[in-house]
Amino acid sequence: MNLAARFAGLALTLATTLFTPLLAQAQDWPAKQTIRFIVVYPPGGASDVTARLLATKLTESLGQSVVVENKPGANGIIATEFVAKSAPDGYTLLMANLGPNALNPVVYKKLPYDPIKDFNGVTLTTIVPQVILVNPNLPVKSVPELIAYAKANPGKVSFGSAGQGASNHLSGELLNALTGIKMQHVPYKGDAPSLADLISGQIQVALPTTVAGLPMVTGGKLRAIAVTGSKRLENMPALPTVAETLPGFEAVSWGGVMVPAGTPKPIVARLNAEINKILQMPDVAAKLKGLGAIIVGSTPEQFDQYVKDEISKWGKVARDNNITLD
Repeated sequence: MNLAARFAGLALTLATTLFTPLLAQAQDWPAKQTIRFIVVYPPGGASDVTARLLATKLTESLGQSVVVENKPGANGIIATEFVAKSAPDGYTLLMANLGPNALNPVVYKKLPYDPIKDFNGVTLTTIVPQVILVNPNLPVKSVPELIAYAKANPGKVSFGSAGQGASNHLSGELLNALTGIKMQHVPYKGDAPSLADLISGQIQVALPTTVAGLPMVTGGKLRAIAVTGSKRLENMPALPTVAETLPGFEAVSWGGVMVPAGTPKPIVARLNAEINKILQMPDVAAKLKGLGAIIVGSTPEQFDQYVKDEISKWGKVARDNNITLD
């Protein structure tokens, strides 16, 4: 046997040795154990609501329990690092979103995970606009009125976000920069606790996702003055966009499912097919659309590229507004 043939044979043997366990692992999945679905924020926010809807349906379609685990803290870094360092075996999923997966890389100089190399995208699930909410006692019913009030009352208006460097932190700072107002930023560990303080009057403004914020509006606890997407919401057509006052303003969050890098492709493909099917189920679609989310669904490759594009887009916003966290 010549040298080339010998090396070819060794390469084939090595590839077979490496691939066989992965293939067996993919064939056994998900019979082995419960699947953990990690959410980076506390219960009640957009990520949590979406993950719980998906987990319930995945449990039915996969025949294996899918359990949501909330791991809030450090602006999503704790949970995202946990998934990045988990075994790539299909038993740990991440409810990814704009904050930890695209904003953290542009506002932190150093992270304990790589947003591109440490994850494989499964599917982009939803695009979620934010909504500007105010306490009903604040004499503000529109974006122009908010701008006028903030200018007339310097230092008296604060806005809450899901965390330092979170999407609604950048949105609020962008609103400050474009209007010349100086709302004070108050970070929380998720949208839900910021909304609790908004209701109690501890803060005056918040920019949660529509998924987290609209139930508080329909329940009469808070007042919505604008949505941050490029178009008005289908379920609230009377609510104007910020862009109607500030042309070009757009700030949307998004959600998607990721797994640790190296997860076998057959498992990723199965998850992709199941989740995209779930997103089109009438009850799931109605729930998400009713909360202002735009259902997407994508291939794993499309989601990976989307994340790269988002990192580039928000990197410019962070640089232009000098937003850094370390």
